Amino acid sequence: MDFAPVELTPEQQAFQREVRAFLDEIVTEEVHEHERRTGDGFDERVHLALGSRGWLFPTWPVEHGGAGLDDVCARILALELARRRVPYVTSGTTGGVWPAVERYGAPDLVAELRPQVATGRVRFCLGYSDPESGSDIAASHTRAVRDGDEWVINGSKMWTTGAHNCQYTFLITRTDPEAPKHKGLTMILVPLDSPGVEIQAIHTYGGERTNAVYYSDVHVADRYRLGEVNGGWAVLRGPLDEEHGDGRGNGLDDLSIGVGYTREFQRAIDAAARWAKRTSRPDGTLVADDPVFLDRLGRLVVETEAADATPGPMGRNKASLSFIAGIAELVDLVGPEALIAHGGEGAVDGGAIDYAHRFAQGTATYGGTTDVFKNIIAQHVLGLPRLRLPGDKQLVR
Repeated sequence: MDFAPVELTPEQQAFQREVRAFLDEIVTEEVHEHERRTGDGFDERVHLALGSRGWLFPTWPVEHGGAGLDDVCARILALELARRRVPYVTSGTTGGVWPAVERYGAPDLVAELRPQVATGRVRFCLGYSDPESGSDIAASHTRAVRDGDEWVINGSKMWTTGAHNCQYTFLITRTDPEAPKHKGLTMILVPLDSPGVEIQAIHTYGGERTNAVYYSDVHVADRYRLGEVNGGWAVLRGPLDEEHGDGRGNGLDDLSIGVGYTREFQRAIDAAARWAKRTSRPDGTLVADDPVFLDRLGRLVVETEAADATPGPMGRNKASLSFIAGIAELVDLVGPEALIAHGGEGAVDGGAIDYAHRFAQGTATYGGTTDVFKNIIAQHVLGLPRLRLPGDKQLVR
């Protein structure tokens, strides 16, 4: 593995300047305020502006609505978007779903959706978790019954983040309740404006908005089916593997899939360091001159770096677990003012530590719980046998 820095060509440096100038225009304080207020993980004006330049899918060919960027320029763009804290959740789910749509969708459907996805007019969310199934996606009970050229869907999904900002959900449905649970599933791209679809907001402790989505006799044309009937698990595996860190990068990607967590933790650490440089103890000495404070803060920096350097599903768990434990340590180091939220008098760096503290708690769940990832590590990395417990369900009735 090559850890040498990438030397940018003059053209790539010019592109970096172009990206920064454009983001200066579109990523305003209003964008960040909207995110603080709604927790949407999405800003339509910014999303469409990026789409107008082909930057939602920057490596796509220009004729498909992308920008035709090389891997280095695409990485420059991704880093600048992260540094500006551009809301990314909905663009992430859309990007994760599209390869499955392109591979398994009917050709006319793919041709219809591709240009709209590229411009940002069409977006996808993930319809995975049934309320009673928890993290076991394959135990879906949401039913889809064939009725001529349509499917009639009944059921509900939890944690459908971004549904209120999307046009379609990538929905896993049960089409054969008598088959083993992985065998009786079918993926359907459900238009969210269909009669019978109800989206209800769920606001988290971390400030994010997710959703519960209810399906009551929702009729969906068969043209929106992805892949074979009862072959949905094969369709789902691509996006699911990517979410779990099983994708293949190009050597420029972040090593850890938990880097989104460590970036938030690093911002909180930086906020604490700035606070320490301007805050005095009762004896008049700066907190930043206290060797105990520096030692404890340094340990958190090391933990963050270790999480960034841990690959695959191990990195996701390392990032989450280090973040949860480390932010508690950081709050203890700074004291009560660390938990003053944005806008409150005395908030540290605009509430950066408070936000990180709340956000950290959900990282044990996002994209699959840490327990799910422990099982992935055990089975697929360490080669251990699958855990069998009394009462395990082998079939879904």
